[in-house]
Amino acid sequence: MTYRTIPNAAVLKGWRKSSWSNDQAGSCLEVLDDQPSGVPIRDSKNPYGPAVMVPASAWSSFVTAVRNGEFPS
Repeated sequence: MTYRTIPNAAVLKGWRKSSWSNDQAGSCLEVLDDQPSGVPIRDSKNPYGPAVMVPASAWSSFVTAVRNGEFPS
């Protein structure tokens, strides 16, 4: 599986915050939908920092595992 990084994630527009995020400035992820080369993911507290681009299939598997409670809280 190949992962890429995007050095300055702010160059991409249309980020959305994870529905699991809250307003307490905690650990929040943002994702960018409908990208042809994968799913970019960044830390919402660092919008000008890097983002990691993961294959869509890996992101889908991760989301499914989270929804199914496969990660300890």
